[in-house]
Amino acid sequence: MIPRPYRQLAEGLKCGGDRQQRMQAVVNALWDALHDTGVSWVGFYLPGGPDELVLGPLRDTPACSPIGLHGVCGRAFTQRRPQVVHDVRELGEEYVACDPRDSSEVVVPLFEAAGACWGVLDLDSHEVGAFSAEDVAGLVEVLRVAGLTV
Repeated sequence: MIPRPYRQLAEGLKCGGDRQQRMQAVVNALWDALHDTGVSWVGFYLPGGPDELVLGPLRDTPACSPIGLHGVCGRAFTQRRPQVVHDVRELGEEYVACDPRDSSEVVVPLFEAAGACWGVLDLDSHEVGAFSAEDVAGLVEVLRVAGLTV
């Protein structure tokens, strides 16, 4: 696993404006900083209905939308806990395969100050075991700096 520069990214993050603009700034910054470290996709999923999530800002290729709540993003959203998947093939039908080359994933839920979960940040990699709890902590810090989670 390649160490990722979350602290430097958070310190240098320049984002203002509304939530949509801040989400786009975060995906741009994460993509620019991480795509050379094995990250193949970065994006947000937001509630689109009672049983689905829809794409928000993303980089760098399109992805599935809408998706059901049975997958990793849905589990992070409904259980309100980050999800780190070492090898997506171990999930079987529980995995929503937007890119068949993806092998691992990390998903971080986003919270309002009142505690409601309003979406998730999702990162994928073509490499097995690309993400860890350290990635979760780093991503949460970036999201806090951007004002996208408490």
